[in-house]
Amino acid sequence: MTSVFNYRSATYLVFFAAILLLPLVGDEFWLNRAAKYLCFGMLGSAIALTWGYAGILNLGQGLFFGIGAYAMAMSLKLASYTSLQQGSATPVPDFMLWNAQPGASTDLCCITPGSWVWLPFQSQWFGVAMAVVVPVILAGLLGRLIFGQRISGVFVSIVTLALVLLARLVLVDAQPMTNGFNGLTDLGYFTVFGVELDPYSHLTYYVIAVALIVVLVLARLLVATRAGTVLQATRDSQTRALYLGYDVPAYQTFFFAVSAAISGLAGMLYVLVAEFASPSFLDLSFSVAMVVWAAVGGRGSILGACIGAILINMVEARVSETEALVEAWKAILGLIFVLAVIYLPNGLAGFFHDRLRRLCRIDTSPLKQEAKQ
Repeated sequence: MTSVFNYRSATYLVFFAAILLLPLVGDEFWLNRAAKYLCFGMLGSAIALTWGYAGILNLGQGLFFGIGAYAMAMSLKLASYTSLQQGSATPVPDFMLWNAQPGASTDLCCITPGSWVWLPFQSQWFGVAMAVVVPVILAGLLGRLIFGQRISGVFVSIVTLALVLLARLVLVDAQPMTNGFNGLTDLGYFTVFGVELDPYSHLTYYVIAVALIVVLVLARLLVATRAGTVLQATRDSQTRALYLGYDVPAYQTFFFAVSAAISGLAGMLYVLVAEFASPSFLDLSFSVAMVVWAAVGGRGSILGACIGAILINMVEARVSETEALVEAWKAILGLIFVLAVIYLPNGLAGFFHDRLRRLCRIDTSPLKQEAKQ
């Protein structure tokens, strides 16, 4: 058991060292892209937490990512030059002026119906808080509704899928307040204690890298607690867990909310480097892609799902930018997923766990139990 623990700890430490040393190679453009990959790595870990450990296949994870992204983008939009130069007492997004009725007030409070929602986002830290708090509250309410009614399996996937599609429709229809299909662009920089986080700077990259490290460590510690053990028992047999007296809906809701918090954080950090927020974050294809990342990396391993998300996005970027493959890159990614499911049912994490057992002859049964679901 000690050998397993040491192996797991060493794997995490090697990964942490790799992402912290990454700025030593490559240019600023590559560093900006790598920071985006780390945000996707958080999403992979969030999927592993619910799907791999709780047995909850959420096809609407993009909803929480999108909320986090838009919360941050709203604050940065109000901090942009175009919003500050509209001649009003408060910053006003330029698209609101374009959509305003003739003769309408140019104040943020009432330039368009619902624009008052933007007022608190003049504080960037309010945007940070809402990026995490709103997904947690929404996930908590959904969790109590879904799991409290003993809804499970594919029905959870259908409900979450419908919710993310509904949220996207609402976001696009609210054109005067959200800029609809165009999303939020032309954003300002996030400022911490007077220091601006340039999307291409080393500082911004390290903020995201450290955030990912904290997320991975806390998630790993969380699943190792008694609550994590109960959750895995629930995943294996919900009936048995209920018979033993555990409040299964409460455990499921809690981990569902934690996963939403991670996704909201990932969305918020992604906006810092991508400099936009788009309704495409709430597309079904994006939420399904997260599931693919976790499946390839190993949904039963938090670190494995994170690495899977990073690797898949790296391959996607490389293939999509290759002229000979530009028309077929989606088919290639689909082929990678099919091959991974057939030949690596436990993902890359399960594959390397098996190789470790054969090479080192140590007891990796606890690791295999994580990667089997």
